[in-house]
Amino acid sequence: MTIASKQGAHSIQLLKRCLAYFFRYKARLAVAILGMLVVAPCAAASAWLVKKAVDDVLINKDIVALKFVTIGIVVLMSLKGVFRFLQNYYMNTAGLLAINDLRNELYAKIVYLPMNYFNESQVGMLMSRVLNDVGLIRASLPSMVMLTREFFSVIGLAFYVFYLDWKLAFWGTLVLPAALYPFIYYSKRMRKLGRRTQGHVSDVSVRLQEGLSGIRIIKGFAKEQAEITRFLDENSKLVASSNKQILASEQSSRVMETVGSFAAGLVLWYGGSRVIAGDLTTGALMSFLTALIMLYDPIKRMSAANIDIQMALTGAERVFEIMDKSDSIVERGGSVELAGPFQEIAFEDVLFTYDGTNRPALDGINLQVKAGERVAIVGSSGSGKSTLANMVPRFFDPQGGRILLNGRPLGDYTLNSLRRSMGLVSQDAFLFNATVRENIAYGAEGAYTQEQVEAAAKAAYAHEFVLELPEGYDTLVGERGVKLSGGQKQRLTIARAIMKNPPLLILDEATSALDTESERIVQLALENLMQDRTSIVIAHRLSTILTANLIVVMSEGRIVDQGKHAKLLERCEIYRTLYEMQFGAAH
Repeated sequence: MTIASKQGAHSIQLLKRCLAYFFRYKARLAVAILGMLVVAPCAAASAWLVKKAVDDVLINKDIVALKFVTIGIVVLMSLKGVFRFLQNYYMNTAGLLAINDLRNELYAKIVYLPMNYFNESQVGMLMSRVLNDVGLIRASLPSMVMLTREFFSVIGLAFYVFYLDWKLAFWGTLVLPAALYPFIYYSKRMRKLGRRTQGHVSDVSVRLQEGLSGIRIIKGFAKEQAEITRFLDENSKLVASSNKQILASEQSSRVMETVGSFAAGLVLWYGGSRVIAGDLTTGALMSFLTALIMLYDPIKRMSAANIDIQMALTGAERVFEIMDKSDSIVERGGSVELAGPFQEIAFEDVLFTYDGTNRPALDGINLQVKAGERVAIVGSSGSGKSTLANMVPRFFDPQGGRILLNGRPLGDYTLNSLRRSMGLVSQDAFLFNATVRENIAYGAEGAYTQEQVEAAAKAAYAHEFVLELPEGYDTLVGERGVKLSGGQKQRLTIARAIMKNPPLLILDEATSALDTESERIVQLALENLMQDRTSIVIAHRLSTILTANLIVVMSEGRIVDQGKHAKLLERCEIYRTLYEMQFGAAH
């Protein structure tokens, strides 16, 4: 199979996948296609009415023909208007519904992708796929219908011109094969330019998302102008690529017009000489010229529809790339529901290395955490603490060794039941752009009451400051909780975890980003949260874990020692160094 035939087969497959979403709305499509079938022959009928108007009305002065042509034009234009409305309205609404389904399905696929996919993919790129690329696909079916409608119009007009005068038709269609040129050349060019343009759209989305998310850093370093320059660079690439698309589209249209002008010139020259010689009526020539103009107009619209289809296929390539990838790398859990009390979690020779790195993030980890224990994990940055914590809810899976929960491998449990049994509080206190109540209740399973929300807030030492907010528990916290302080956000995330009421807690440096006063309050909230629960605490500040049942010291992905605080001070140099760095000579 040649490269061209492979590309053609790929395009047909993409088109079929796009159309499958439209075919879910068969009733709307049926009405739209009915409209198309009525509109398509109207062009040939219009050309025939022109002949009757010129020959019978203007030349022969036939009053009956005048009435017939007048009524015919009114009826024809009315039918064309009504059925074109039906075609366009129902086709476009079917497109909106189909795109809604596709966008929902794509988002549903994305949120089930594993964490390592998001580590490698830019959020702005994914946003561009969901918003821009899916939007392009909307043009695929309407353009296909337009292509089909105009094709039938061309067939009807071609039949009419040959029926009217085959000799004139020969001269009029002599240059018609040249009209295939835009289809062949510009289809490939528009597809190529479409891929490039959508890539630049994605880059602009990435730059925009990154700039707005990091606006505090940008302003803090007075880098506004530098960021504007970076955005302008990306945007200029998008504009340049879009200009090339416009150029190719306009060139395609002008080629069609040039081909049509040659056809009209040949017909006028040959037909005019026959009118002068008395072999052809003026009305027949006018009707023929009208039909010929109408014949090349739908061919030009077919070329434009083809360009839209190529752009839609460009978007489809990028959308289905993610959907197909998600089918192969989607998170998969087991079939066992995690039920009953938490007993123990055990790491056995766990090995894990991030993509693109040479040194393992975890190298031969062996650790047991029993029910009711508070296990603290300490170490310098990059020692593997957070990676170890991320293994428990299966954000990442071991590449060697295994992790057992209550005697079973983690992979045996369904993801929902596994993650419902765990509460996660990290240094990144993420809140949704929703009310305080909705953020706290995010951890609830099923229905909840205001009393439960307030009880969780009180346990997290958040109730008092929430009441001072403008609308109390109905206050919107802003994107990522921007309207709240760091300590307030962290207390709400703790309230969210309390509302979830999990048997196992994972605290990933939950106080590391807070000032001393906020840390003190948050630590009290964490004590309430950890009460009567098993806890794995990733500790940045050793003052928060001195009373832990077990302190695990990590370095370069390995566990170098574990034990109680006093014993570790005596025998573990890394732990002693960390302790002295934080507490100094005073201790």
